[in-house]
Amino acid sequence: MQTTVNVSGMTCGHCVRSVTEELTELEGVESVDVDLVAGGVSPVVVTSTRELSAAEIEEAVEEAGYTVA
Repeated sequence: MQTTVNVSGMTCGHCVRSVTEELTELEGVESVDVDLVAGGVSPVVVTSTRELSAAEIEEAVEEAGYTVA
């Protein structure tokens, strides 16, 4: 399954790594692909073996220090 969310506040590769790390820790997540739009809203595609709830994705993104737009 693929889930796309828009994340705001990311500006660099470190930001991408932080978000990727937090999302990868969710159960069932196989990969995370971030299309960085520095200073804007970046689309993030999460590929997983199960459906992920909006709440768990948002919590992981916030744990990394960013917000779901």
